[in-house]
Amino acid sequence: MPEHTAASRLRLSGLCFLLQILTIILFAVFVRYSPESSSSLCSQQLNCSWRNQDSRFQHPRFRNVHLQVLLGFGLLVAFLGRYGPGSVAISILIVAFAIQWAVLIQGFFYFFLNGKIYVGAQSMVSADFCTAAILISTGAVLGRVNPAQMLLLTLLGVTLFTLNEYILLSLMGVSDSGGSLTVHTFGAYFGLMVSRILHQPHMAKRKEQQDMGHQPDVFAVIGTIYLWIFWPSFTSATTAHDNTEPWAVLNTYFSLAASTLATFVLSPVLYEESTLWVVQIQDATLAGAAVMGMAGEMLVTPFGALSVGFLAGLITPLGFRFLTPVLRSRLKIEDTCGVHNIHGLPGILGALLGTLLAALATADAYGGRLELVFPLVAQGSRTPPGQALCQLCALPVTLLLATLGGCLTG
Repeated sequence: MPEHTAASRLRLSGLCFLLQILTIILFAVFVRYSPESSSSLCSQQLNCSWRNQDSRFQHPRFRNVHLQVLLGFGLLVAFLGRYGPGSVAISILIVAFAIQWAVLIQGFFYFFLNGKIYVGAQSMVSADFCTAAILISTGAVLGRVNPAQMLLLTLLGVTLFTLNEYILLSLMGVSDSGGSLTVHTFGAYFGLMVSRILHQPHMAKRKEQQDMGHQPDVFAVIGTIYLWIFWPSFTSATTAHDNTEPWAVLNTYFSLAASTLATFVLSPVLYEESTLWVVQIQDATLAGAAVMGMAGEMLVTPFGALSVGFLAGLITPLGFRFLTPVLRSRLKIEDTCGVHNIHGLPGILGALLGTLLAALATADAYGGRLELVFPLVAQGSRTPPGQALCQLCALPVTLLLATLGGCLTG
């Protein structure tokens, strides 16, 4: 056993060294800082609405998104009593590598000009979005995959995430600024398929030791608070600041509030324990934010955000109570952190909601915002039903890439 442990440590050390040297070389060859006036790169960027923004608005967005990814997701996985401290360390390791690798891979797709990748605040926000999807994926296999394998999962996951994102946003013209499909749905089902391939029958009866005192719960509560504070910034990070951002921010807050109350409606009924399951409540309250990824900048009324958030908050406890046991017993999928209920189902719900709202998009409802939310519709090159069809087709495309990529990675 000591030899195996020493070999594992050396393997991790060597892999980190090789990956870091590789990224340093690639950065030296390709990556440069973009000039302040980079509007000429707009046609190759993820979201051209950034060209109308003052640069002083970009850096707080990057900071808020980065805080959410690092502190929110990092502390949220600390609820595992057996793996809590190690899980936080692995999350930091994943963030450190995923950001570097995402800057490179996304740079070749979006920010590549004259043989160089030009990075700035927007490319860092895009890298953080990618990192969030990978952290969601790792939540499905946490405790059953060693750090070296996590790095390999990140290496392939970032590449597949960027491919899926490019197909949806650039080729299909899908509107998904907050990542209901690209971040939540892809991350969840990619991780679930990796978990399925890694299933070991002789380990099936092992129960994860999740309740090991109150300190892990405290860390998870802190992580949830960070997500509560910064997720509206995440949802609105790629929207136009002067137009659709207030919609995305406010809709996310309304949805968060409604999903929180919905969790307290169902959890006392579904579970016989005298005290509510703290971890599940923490996770379920965030489903309302995940469902706003696509629809946050589309919903034109506050009551719509409250209604959808309440529905997402009801789905998540039901998923924990009824679907998770089925995934484990019938499909042999161990979902350590419940990413299917927190991200997968709300992501699909958000995609369906986005499809409905796209079909109903009119200039009367959106005014000048229509060009920013649905530019192809505003230009007349696509009808609202055509846009809705593209939004709907993006769901099976994402699920296909996530499941095939997860099988390959696993």
